[in-house]
Amino acid sequence: MIYITRKASFNAAHKLSRPDWSEDKNTEVYGKCANPNWHGHNYQLYVTVKGEINPETGFLVDLKWLKDITNTYVVDKIDHRNLNLDVDFMKGKLASTENLAIAIWDELLPFIEESGAKLHCIKIYETENNFVEYFG
Repeated sequence: MIYITRKASFNAAHKLSRPDWSEDKNTEVYGKCANPNWHGHNYQLYVTVKGEINPETGFLVDLKWLKDITNTYVVDKIDHRNLNLDVDFMKGKLASTENLAIAIWDELLPFIEESGAKLHCIKIYETENNFVEYFG
């Protein structure tokens, strides 16, 4: 079994807030992240796949292909966007980094499985000190 990771970067705005809570309750729970005028991050996304090396190509997967599907189905949809308002796969979800990681997993999983590899981990750095890892 071998693991390979592709890194991508994107910038996005969001706010953490529940529509069924008051502004005061949202601020109490989410602090500055509940700012009604949004806030943004420079995210780092790591997509890790695992499997066996193809003896003909020497690859687990072609990294250009992994870059292309990550850009097409994730980065192009979220870069310089508002996660709460603009991103189809985040509709109806609280725009936390945890939920974003799960949503990205769900977006990429069918393509990774189709390639014969397995999606191992989605890792997102929201800041240099805070990151989420999701293993499905």
